[in-house]
Amino acid sequence: MDSSRRRVLQLLGLSSLALTAKPVFNAFAKEQGHAEKPEAVIKESEKALKAKQWAMVIDTREFHSEEDLEPLVEVCHKIHNVPHLANKRHEIKWIWGAHYHNAFPGKAGRFLSEEVEHKPFLVLCNHCENPPCVRACPTKATFKRESDGIVLMDFHRCIGCRFCMAACPFGARSFNYRDPRPFIANTHKEFPTRMKGVVEKCNFCAERLAVGLLPACVEAAEGKLYFGDLYDAESEVRELIKTHYTIRRKQQLGTEPSVYYIV
Repeated sequence: MDSSRRRVLQLLGLSSLALTAKPVFNAFAKEQGHAEKPEAVIKESEKALKAKQWAMVIDTREFHSEEDLEPLVEVCHKIHNVPHLANKRHEIKWIWGAHYHNAFPGKAGRFLSEEVEHKPFLVLCNHCENPPCVRACPTKATFKRESDGIVLMDFHRCIGCRFCMAACPFGARSFNYRDPRPFIANTHKEFPTRMKGVVEKCNFCAERLAVGLLPACVEAAEGKLYFGDLYDAESEVRELIKTHYTIRRKQQLGTEPSVYYIV
């Protein structure tokens, strides 16, 4: 039996076991209450921010160049220990800039304006209400938190099969082809590092919400990004969606992305 076929059978065997198993560790879901590593489990404070479904609104009119996005990307990657890898094939990204054609394929008209054509659009995990990545994950390492709709990763359960990456229509997940730790300039002690063979992505800063703080990119954007409860009729994000023309990425797929763009 060749090695590739053996690997597939191993994954299938692990998958069948995982379907009946409960997660053994989850650094971001208080309600599952895992006790193996209590020091890594996020504990909600009395100041914790809560919502039925967290959503983000990005005002694209406020971003004109890659330089405008750099502070947002930098602060996100710094506090989440995202490694800096020169090899683009091994690159790990939580948030990044993309051209309109890449961010919104199929929406571009024949004569798109120069400004829209060349400006960067901030893209990240869309924390979909109907996330295909969750259904594709054989070990439940990827799951949707029922309390607030955030799609999270349990790094300890990830077997590196990359089924979630294949299922995600937004390319919002990265795979650690090598140990990322040597490529982190200054490790942020309050967030776990990952290892080779693990998938990772944006987590809407669940660890910050648990202590009453907004996502780091929202704070760094200073009024260009907005974050709130999609199902609170009085929330700022609902007001912005109601009073501005917004679009979402690949909305026709039915995943119900929770990231909206004012254009």
